[in-house]
Amino acid sequence: MRPLTPFRRPGPRTRSDPAPSRLAYRMQRLALTPSVRRGFTLGMPAFAVAVIGALALASPERRAGLVAHAAAMQEAVRSRKEFLVHEMRIAGASDGVGAEIAARLDVEMPVSSFDLDLADLRARVLALDAVERADLRVRPGGVLDIDVVERVPALLWRRADGLTALDRAGKPVGAVAARADRADLPVISGRGADRAAGEALALVAAAAPLDARLRGLVRIGERRWDMILSDGQKIKLPQDDAVDALERVLEVDRARDLFARHVVLVDMRLPRRPTVRLHPDTARDLRQVKLTGLGDD
Repeated sequence: MRPLTPFRRPGPRTRSDPAPSRLAYRMQRLALTPSVRRGFTLGMPAFAVAVIGALALASPERRAGLVAHAAAMQEAVRSRKEFLVHEMRIAGASDGVGAEIAARLDVEMPVSSFDLDLADLRARVLALDAVERADLRVRPGGVLDIDVVERVPALLWRRADGLTALDRAGKPVGAVAARADRADLPVISGRGADRAAGEALALVAAAAPLDARLRGLVRIGERRWDMILSDGQKIKLPQDDAVDALERVLEVDRARDLFARHVVLVDMRLPRRPTVRLHPDTARDLRQVKLTGLGDD
């Protein structure tokens, strides 16, 4: 029988070239490039997710549902009992200041700790004149702790609208109804007296020997002090080195009992030329004595 395919004589076998084609080589090199590999491994999945998300959020109803679901989850977390504040404790404040702080904050309990703006609450507390420092924190157990440091009154500042207590830095502490309510505090007056509270306290401390006779200090021209004593006596102090000038006056008083005499004014505004003014009746009597003595001669 004859075969269906023509008979071919065996010849020498030819081997195919194992090297890739130029296009295949370039594609392999491109696939090995780091940026291309990252693009396929990261960029393509991210692009696919973005496309799917955009298609999913294209519907307004679906977007509204997602927003409502997120709000419900947020509210569920906020309202958990672990985050609720049930109590407010104020430490370091007197009864009156504590009541004023509670009224100023006006926080309705219970409230979620996420809804408490501690910075704003602290600013409200510091807005009170009587408060120097305040620290607020939410402690475990749902307690809002407010640690307060009150200003300590050191002076009374007499103004046209009444008396105001000041601390050592001249910061207002609060209004005082009457002088008798804080008879232990020295009184200052005059425009700008609060800005010189430190110097006023130094003068009061230096005038300790005259404490029983000291009535107060008056700021003159926002630059110097007049010290007012009982019986209308006055010491005019200089603008500079007022404490040193007052100590010189006190030395003379200790040596010669200056203020036990009929002295109305001691003027130390010119420290090199201090001036003493006597009561008019006393000055007239002394003048009469001198004239009498001259007449006898």
